[in-house]
Parts: sequence; structure tokens; C-alpha cells
Amino acid sequence: MAEYVQVLKRALKHIGGHGGARGAILQLLRVNDLKTGNLIGIDKYGNKYYEDKRNFFGRHRWVVYTEEMNGKNTFWEVDGSMVPPEWHRWLHSMTDDPPTTHPPVPRKFIWENHKFNVSGTPEQYVPYSTTRKKIHEWIPPKPASK
Repeated sequence: MAEYVQVLKRALKHIGGHGGARGAILQLLRVNDLKTGNLIGIDKYGNKYYEDKRNFFGRHRWVVYTEEMNGKNTFWEVDGSMVPPEWHRWLHSMTDDPPTTHPPVPRKFIWENHKFNVSGTPEQYVPYSTTRKKIHEWIPPKPASK
């Protein structure tokens, strides 16, 4: 019986940690996961980073994505490339120090405004080919004129 009470307490903690039943259902539909933990920090785009050391390594750090980034509505379209490089290091356990306590060293190759992945959109990069085609399309012959 005591085990059922513990399970009920954990369930109520998860539901309360997401703003009630409505918030928990939205979170579950959006990312297919309900987790509660300690808020470590928020980046400049509004992504929230959490940690819970009770979970096993690799699942103990996670991000709750913002609803809008760079003018794009990202509520239903979450993408891993929405995480800036400084938080990526902490999220993937490359360092134990989050950027809120140890800011990263500024480097010339890190952008000020982080862009997320634009593959599959009209803004994607398409290289210009300088080589000749190996296969040419067939052009029908013109009828002989008299």
C-alpha cells in the first residue's frame, strides 16, 4: 500500500510541476515526456534547462524549448538545433559547469545570434556546381523544315 502512495505522490508532483493537469497534458503532447527537476538556467532565447540527479546518466539533463525563436513559432516544431553552443556543452555532459555560473570564452567563430537548422526550407544552403553534368536530359529533335 505504501508503494501506491509513493507513486501517487510522484504523479502529483509531476502534474504540479508543469502547472496543473492542462500544462502536464500540453507538455506530454509536445515532447512526449513529463519530468521535473531543478531549473539550472534560461538562455537568451527562453529555453529552460533542468537537471535531476536521480535519473540515470544521459537522461539527467534536459531542455524545455521556448515557444518562439527568431520570430518563428516553435510550439509544435521543436528541434535539437535550437540549443545554443554554450548550453549544448552542458546538456551533453561535456562540462559540469552550466553557462550561468561559468560563461564561455568568447570566440570569433561563435555567432551572437544562434540560428537553428534550416534544412528542408527555402533558406537552406544549396551549393553551386562548377562541373559539367554527367547525364544530360533528352531534347527531342526538331522536325525538318521544307
